[in-house]
Amino acid sequence: MNTLISSFGSFGWTLVSFVVALSIIVAIHEYGHYIVGRWSGIHAEVFSIGFGKVLWSRTDKRGTVWQIALLPFGGYVKFLGDANAASVGSVAETEDEHIEEYMAQSNARAGAEALGLTKRNTMLGAPLWGRAATVAAGPIFNFILSFFVFAGLLLFQGQPITPLTVSSLPSFPESIEQQLLPGDQVISVEGNALDYPDGFADAIADLPSQPSLTYEVVRNGETMTVQGPQPQPAFVQSITPRSAADDAGLKIGDVIVSMNGTAVYQFADMINEVNATGANPIELEVWRDGEMRVETLTPRLQAIPQSDGSMLDEPKLGIGNGGLFFDPATSSVGILESAGLAAKQVWFIIVQSLNGLKQMIIGNINTCNLSGPVGIAETAGSMASQGAVSFISLIAVLSTAVGLLNLFPIPVLDGGHLVFHAYEAVTGKMPSDGALRVFMAIGLAMIGTLMLFAIGNDLLFCP
Repeated sequence: MNTLISSFGSFGWTLVSFVVALSIIVAIHEYGHYIVGRWSGIHAEVFSIGFGKVLWSRTDKRGTVWQIALLPFGGYVKFLGDANAASVGSVAETEDEHIEEYMAQSNARAGAEALGLTKRNTMLGAPLWGRAATVAAGPIFNFILSFFVFAGLLLFQGQPITPLTVSSLPSFPESIEQQLLPGDQVISVEGNALDYPDGFADAIADLPSQPSLTYEVVRNGETMTVQGPQPQPAFVQSITPRSAADDAGLKIGDVIVSMNGTAVYQFADMINEVNATGANPIELEVWRDGEMRVETLTPRLQAIPQSDGSMLDEPKLGIGNGGLFFDPATSSVGILESAGLAAKQVWFIIVQSLNGLKQMIIGNINTCNLSGPVGIAETAGSMASQGAVSFISLIAVLSTAVGLLNLFPIPVLDGGHLVFHAYEAVTGKMPSDGALRVFMAIGLAMIGTLMLFAIGNDLLFCP
């Protein structure tokens, strides 16, 4: 019974995290379509978060129905004149009758005056520029969401100040001598200037692998030497969702004491041990809150970017440690600097996503790097359990991914509609209804196949 309750609690947390993340991303995406459509003179009949039975709705003064539906796994905006959810079809001869009927219904619902709608206010009767802008706005708003989230996190968290100053410290086993204190200004470690973050990798590259090292610090205006852990010890700073470490229940703050009986003191020792072991199980001795525990983990292949721009699958436990073991004191970041860094982060995600897709196609990395809704839900639950910052960061990453996916030139996706609009701009006419139906069937088949493949990865091929 305890196992069942625990499993249900974990499933519930995962489901709630997934629904919250997806709802935010979908709401921003669909609001982009809605608001730009409104600015372009295209009337929205329905703005829905979720599908199926309507749980709540209201009609605004413009006659748009805002609703929340039972199945919270997506959403849509239905514009006036849409033949279907994909906004496909032509402005039929009966369009005027549809508008008159809609006006009567809207007046009955809202008690408003006639909205004065015409074919110009339909999705397919609007000018080409308005339709194209409305379609493109969804993905663009996803990118904007990611940009503002990353910029906001930078403004909230700040950047480490110079000289590097200790803000807070985690706990370590007694075997690791720890004499650093909050407020210490770190000058060097073992004689190497600890220039963080720019020169951090060079400073720790040749440090001896031992429990404690000598730090030169300034404390209360006095320079002194103290003992402290490795700058990048065998310390769990983050956990990759759906990894071996995640499945084993490792937690942020855990200290890895040994691997397969070999003592490890710095994160590089762990990397070397995993590379030597490959895909074979590794026994970890883990220190957590004063207690020792033993866990056996089997590394999983993970796509890692290489210096030449390619990607290769490498065995990983899913334990992250990308910086100092202590929290450095920070100072606020300017708006312009945070905006520049946020834009670079969004662009980095786009480039790496496209590169990862390319590397899967050419066979450099396996297709297990492609996750479906189950994998994304598990990732959302795992990141939510790691804290608000991790969860909010995941929403930003997923928002960029959703925006990028929707720009793929596949019929039924926004990118496919933009291709149709480009065709109309060149030829002066829309594709025929028959051609649109064929293209949409092809697009649905492609998306359905991709979804089934991704779900297969989640449940069968890459558990």
